[in-house]
Amino acid sequence: MDMRTTIDLPDELYRTLKTRAAISGVTMRELVQGLIEQGLKQSGSSAQGPTVEEEPLPVAIPAGSGPIRAFTNAELHELEMEDERERFARSS
Repeated sequence: MDMRTTIDLPDELYRTLKTRAAISGVTMRELVQGLIEQGLKQSGSSAQGPTVEEEPLPVAIPAGSGPIRAFTNAELHELEMEDERERFARSS
């Protein structure tokens, strides 16, 4: 049986989790559960269940150029906000 709980997260941490979940192809629930289990195992607890293994981020290399630079968290946040504003404008 699963227990439901609510936690408050800082906006930046939430965005980081949401981004990592999307990149990893898992749900936020799966990601957070895996991270909690990993943390408990590292601190000596015997939590069991699936864990989320950290993989390197993919690198996009356009033809004829080097790797695309990584975005900062602030830049990713601004892109998300811009997307939200566009969605809101289309729905109005």
